Amino acid sequence: MTKIKSAFENKKAFIAYLSAGDPDLETTEKLIYEMEKNGADLIEIGIPFSDPVAEGPVIQEADLRALKSGTTTEKIFDMVERIRPNVKIPLVFLTYCNSIFGYGTEKFTQKCEQIGIDGLIVPDVPYEEREELAPFCEKHNIDLIALVAPTSEERVYKIAKASQGFLYIVSSLGVTGVRDKIETDIEGIVKAAKSVSDIPCAIGFGISTPEQAEEMCKYADGVIIGSAIVKIIGQYGKDSIAPVGEYIRSIAKVCHNF
Repeated sequence: MTKIKSAFENKKAFIAYLSAGDPDLETTEKLIYEMEKNGADLIEIGIPFSDPVAEGPVIQEADLRALKSGTTTEKIFDMVERIRPNVKIPLVFLTYCNSIFGYGTEKFTQKCEQIGIDGLIVPDVPYEEREELAPFCEKHNIDLIALVAPTSEERVYKIAKASQGFLYIVSSLGVTGVRDKIETDIEGIVKAAKSVSDIPCAIGFGISTPEQAEEMCKYADGVIIGSAIVKIIGQYGKDSIAPVGEYIRSIAKVCHNF
């Protein structure tokens, strides 16, 4: 069992996302500690990118704020290396292929291993192109986490077989963002994935309320929330630690008591 899979042991996992460097890296560091303290089981750390194609306006704006504050990949590495000894839950990076290729794939994955990153989510690298990253991730003990979209259909079986850590199920078509209703056949996608693999399945894109999290926990092994958290950070800035902690606690309670 990888460290990522351990986040799903004996409970539904709550996976929380934030954009590194929004509003600055000092606040990001405090937020990661606060998220863990209040029940997040795994944290996705977004590396800000100027053209994040999978993200809605909330995370796009957060990425721009982070870049304007002087956040760089190297500075994010330094932050993770500093906090990793004190953070016990799994940490993964969410980033885009240009950021990895620009840094150098071997160098990037080697650095991830060195600082204690457990996995990578790269939304713009589809299953058919995963071999551009997979050998490097395997060499450096990094789980390459795959995404399954509502339109994946027969590809679900192939993607589930190849995925590592957990399978990221995209709840809705389009980009990330809060949604009032989630109407995708989540249960069907999870059943298809589970028929070929015992990998944990977590649902993301659009979940924002405890009620939605509870509904998704009926079908999957965990929920992923990003935009709702980033929206709080955008609203409160450097004063977002307590509001984010309170929000994390409300979602974690639902997941862990399911």
